[in-house]
Parts: sequence; structure tokens; C-alpha cells
Amino acid sequence: MSARSKFLESITRENAAVVLVDHQVGLLSGVRDLPVGELKHNVVALARAATVLDIPLVVTTTAADSMWGPTTPELVEALPARLKIIDRSTVNAWHDDRVREAIEATGGQKLIFAGVSLEVCAALPAISATAAGHDAYVAVDASGTFSQAKREAGLLRIQQAGVVVSDYATLMVEALADNAAPESGALYAALDMPFAVLVGQISAAYQA
Repeated sequence: MSARSKFLESITRENAAVVLVDHQVGLLSGVRDLPVGELKHNVVALARAATVLDIPLVVTTTAADSMWGPTTPELVEALPARLKIIDRSTVNAWHDDRVREAIEATGGQKLIFAGVSLEVCAALPAISATAAGHDAYVAVDASGTFSQAKREAGLLRIQQAGVVVSDYATLMVEALADNAAPESGALYAALDMPFAVLVGQISAAYQA
């Protein structure tokens, strides 16, 4: 192919960054399209897996001291110690200069977004990033919203805008690229997929 296609290019450790938008306790309390415990598990696993692979993270909140409360404690615990969560007022995280500059500073061409809510916090900056020339992805199982209708509308809108839809584990395994890599064990542990835990136990038993 002579023309570049973001849909056919792989995510790698070198070309990616992860942007986590508004996984706050007040917003999570309203999530209805996914079990809240599953959503928290998935975003924590995404953050831990990105850290294992040294993929840069940008994390933001909206009105953390008033309307929507702090980032869920489970996610805070999973983040690198020196990472500063950016609190903002803009509806679209991309429209906050500090957030946009932090994302651009990662050097990532392929930006993986997850947010609460899916159709606003994940979708709007993903669409804006696409307009700015980045390749945007949304990890749909690390994003949640307040009704099934909102989820369906959000998914339609991001796909119409050329944002790639995937799940948190697939995106991180794609970035791993090789199961023989020294980080593979730590990565699968971070992803915490039940079937992968079982496979790891089988493998450990054969090595005993």
C-alpha cells in the first residue's frame, strides 16, 4: 500500500500513549452499561499494563473537588508514583491546554483513550485527537456510561469519526508484540484476565 492506514498499523510501546479521562467516584456511581466493579478492574489493569510496558500515561479529572469527586482509589494506587492527575473544567479534555500539551509531550501517535462517560470523556478527546492528526483508539471495556443508549450512541459517533474501537487487553497485548519478551509475565499479571491466570498456572505446573 502506498497510502498510510492507521487501521492497519500496529500499536507498539514506542508509538502509543494511554489517556485516562475522569474515572472519578461520582461518575462511576452512575455507570449502568457495565458492572462498576468490572469497569474499575479493567481501567486499573490498563494502567498497570501500560506501566509495565513503559507506555506513557496521561490522567485527568473534571471538578474533582466539587461535582464529580476524586479519581477512584484503585486507579490512583495503580498509577506511577510521580504521575500528576490533571484536574480541569473543560468538557472535552483535549480543549484543556495542559492536558493536550501533556499528551503531545508523550510523542505518541497512537492515543488510547478510556473514560467515564464513554460518549463524552472518551469520545470527545478521541475525536479531537483524530482531527489533530493522531490515531485515536478507545478501550471500550475501560470506559462506561449511564445507559445502554448512551453507550450505543457513543460507539457510533467515534466509529463515524474514524476512531478505532478495541478492548483494554487486546491493545496492551498488541503493544507487547512477543510473548517471549521479558515483560510478558508481568504484563499478563497486570492485565489480570481470568483465563490468562489459568494458563499461567498450567505453564508454571509444567515448569515445576
